[in-house]
Amino acid sequence: MADLFQKCFDFTRADEVKKQGLYPYFRPIEENEGPVVMIEGRKMIMAGSNNYLGLTAHPKVKEAAIKAIEKYGTGCSGSRYLTGTLDLHIELEKRLAKFFGTEDVLLFSTGYQTAQGIIPTLVQKGEYVISDKDNHACIVAANLMAKGAFAEFKRYKHNDMDDLEAVLSKIPLDKGKLIVTDGVFSTTGEIVDLPRLVELAEKYNARLLVDDAHAVGVIGEGGRGTASHFDLTHKVDMTMGTFSKTFASLGGFVAGPERVLNYIKHHAPALIFSASPTPASVAAAMAALDILEAEPWRVEKLISNADYIRTGLKSMGYTVIDGITGIVPVILGVFDKTLIFWRRLFDAGVFTNAFVPPGVPPNLSMLRTSYMATHEKEHLDRILELFRQIGKELELIS
Repeated sequence: MADLFQKCFDFTRADEVKKQGLYPYFRPIEENEGPVVMIEGRKMIMAGSNNYLGLTAHPKVKEAAIKAIEKYGTGCSGSRYLTGTLDLHIELEKRLAKFFGTEDVLLFSTGYQTAQGIIPTLVQKGEYVISDKDNHACIVAANLMAKGAFAEFKRYKHNDMDDLEAVLSKIPLDKGKLIVTDGVFSTTGEIVDLPRLVELAEKYNARLLVDDAHAVGVIGEGGRGTASHFDLTHKVDMTMGTFSKTFASLGGFVAGPERVLNYIKHHAPALIFSASPTPASVAAAMAALDILEAEPWRVEKLISNADYIRTGLKSMGYTVIDGITGIVPVILGVFDKTLIFWRRLFDAGVFTNAFVPPGVPPNLSMLRTSYMATHEKEHLDRILELFRQIGKELELIS
């Protein structure tokens, strides 16, 4: 007789990697100053965080969170739909709508949940969601939820607009369609071909949702994201994002037309049946927005830091996925050497993210590094020094 738990008992891969001392995940951080963290009692340079503008330890952000707790308590004790809406939620929604130049913004409790609040709510039976194959897992989960409710789910090759057109051309023109894409793809840091995507959306009567989790505070005018980067703000129907990166907090949002967001607000189970974002989270995000608006130099510093690393790694002979964001992925290609490289960096005081199969294709094992506006040159030079040293030791560069 089959046992539901048998697959759990059979899963030993993580234990085997732990025994080798190469397990790179679930490492607890004991203190966090931004570019430097404390792990296992040692200070380490953090080169794997999404804290792009370095605001999680900013005094104004921490002060805002503390004051919100003092005024509102630690939680909202209800969903936005019922007793969980604070004046803080409304204020941040209005501030973000002004920032992005959209009619309205709606907050969710997490970025992951935001996709589940939008896609299955809008894309219903007989309608289509068309998604880039490399979209974030939250979008994939939301697409499958829509499919489970009898919507049609189609995928196109990563950032391949010709393949997208081939998919769109087979869908009846009079059917409702939503194209969904990451703005900046989280693994590679690549930017979507938005101009061509907008053309296709208009040609085939489709609406467009862009996930700007890794784009807000990184690209675009003053960090306003992908649509701003391409000067297509009024051509993108909806932009979703998260507070867990640039905004140094936790939560998610969608920016778009008021009537559409009003519909989502009254129909999305992910909003109606979930506790609302906590007062501290909302206040921290609002303080981070204040800083982003007042100090746009942080966006420039972030990209300057990432470019410095990109240039340095390329000059050593590494295969680096090109980009203009804060993400710098280093393709090593070999599973074992990627984990060994990660461990060598860790032991030397630098934390990165190891991406290995099945999370990436077999030949694309990589160290995904990411940078902050608050990294100093000494941090960056130390990272480059270790990549040169360890790369030579592992015979990955000459």
